[in-house]
Amino acid sequence: MTQSAIQKAAKAAGGQSALARSLKVTPQAVQKMCATGRVPAERVLEIEKLTGVHRSELRPDLYPPRVKRPQAA
Repeated sequence: MTQSAIQKAAKAAGGQSALARSLKVTPQAVQKMCATGRVPAERVLEIEKLTGVHRSELRPDLYPPRVKRPQAA
């Protein structure tokens, strides 16, 4: 099974409990995010900052995917 972006973020943070502590939310809140794959809009930027998982991965409906621009010659 493919890992969701929030599961990837939890792993980067050291686990769901560690991410919950960093976000100052309950472990159950992070567990729900991981179970549903849905990150509340108000948490996206903070999770991105804490874990390095890009906002477009966490909420592609709110943040368009990153586009690689061709480099100038």
